[in-house]
Amino acid sequence: MSIEKTSATADQAAVENPEAAAGSDVAVDPRLLVRERGFAGYISEFKRKIRAGDLGSLPVVVGLIIIWAIFASLNSNFLTAGNLSDISVAMVGTGMIAVGIVFVLLLGEIDLSVGSVSGVAGAAFAVLNVTHGMPEWLALILAVLTGTAAGAIHGFVFARIGVPAFAVTLAGLLFWNGFMLQILGSNGTINLDSSGLVAKLSGYYFSDVAAAYGLAVFAVAVFFVTTFFDNRRREAAGVPSRPLSEIIVRTVLLAVVAFAAAAVFNQYKGLPLAVVLFLAVLVITDFVLRRTAYGRKIFALGGSIEASRRAGINVAAVRISVYAVSGTFAAIGGLFIASKIASANQGAGAGDLLMNAIAAAVIGGTSLFGGRGRTWNALLGVLVIVSIQYGLALEGIASPVQYMITGGVLLATVVIDAVTRKTQKSAGRA
Repeated sequence: MSIEKTSATADQAAVENPEAAAGSDVAVDPRLLVRERGFAGYISEFKRKIRAGDLGSLPVVVGLIIIWAIFASLNSNFLTAGNLSDISVAMVGTGMIAVGIVFVLLLGEIDLSVGSVSGVAGAAFAVLNVTHGMPEWLALILAVLTGTAAGAIHGFVFARIGVPAFAVTLAGLLFWNGFMLQILGSNGTINLDSSGLVAKLSGYYFSDVAAAYGLAVFAVAVFFVTTFFDNRRREAAGVPSRPLSEIIVRTVLLAVVAFAAAAVFNQYKGLPLAVVLFLAVLVITDFVLRRTAYGRKIFALGGSIEASRRAGINVAAVRISVYAVSGTFAAIGGLFIASKIASANQGAGAGDLLMNAIAAAVIGGTSLFGGRGRTWNALLGVLVIVSIQYGLALEGIASPVQYMITGGVLLATVVIDAVTRKTQKSAGRA
């Protein structure tokens, strides 16, 4: 009997006898439980996931709610529209870098060069545009490609020559930092045009209230339509699908979050362009990882390199491409950071940027062990980090304490990740 027929037979048996399937060792699709048992099915599936260590984004969401509640109780200005809007714009630069880090972590590897690469991108743009008079759009493209090239070099040395990724990217951190200082010259700082293209990345707001609410309507409508028709496609294929009631509940929850965010933005300056671009990147990269063959190859490598190689995956090519992606998003993040301060200087890419980018990906839910994570984790993680930074700043707490608290949050997240992985192994799911 073929694998397809065996799978179809198992699915049919589960539908015909859900009680027996729920009592077996095989994990039952939650959508089957919901159809047969309604709300009780969700409770049972939730308990099963907890026992199996499949926590998803629940810990970080709960943690974010607690963080916001604490800071709101300490300072009434924390949840004001102005502060929340500033947080959303401030997180984009680090968040973009964290998106690239997610790709690397899915392989079970690390990239220590992203901070320096982001600084090089900002410096390259400033030198090409301000010093040499190159058009902004062309300088912007070349700056991003600089990050792509740097990442590809790291990936080549790692994948083809066999040097450990930690050593390659650590060397890259030092090399690209020196390269940035070299091209900036003795002055060390190049101011950008405050009304130019890069400056608008973080400084432009859609002031019309229709922009924020329109984006909220569009996002909710697209989510419902895509989920609904994907559900219809699954039903036509005879595989488990979500009931319409669940789709409606999920859509309503998304609508609440989307319209609440739109209302907050419209109480301040309007919808930030930076947030729109960041959300667009998250949607596109999430689609690439979950809906394309390339994304499945990345997850496969994070699960088992040898199994991927035997399955015919070009391991070296995927590794090189992932580091090129990481370098690209590091460059994009560097341009957003340069946009926020309207300059490129010798301090770009230094300080806690590297650690915050990696922490954002990990805190958001991407596993350090590879094979598990989504680019949306970057949004959750960086939101936690920037919320802590802004909350502590409102309380006048010094930077050393901020570092210690952020480090504590990161350690707690890694511990949860390790415990989750151990639990999944015990449950036979890792």
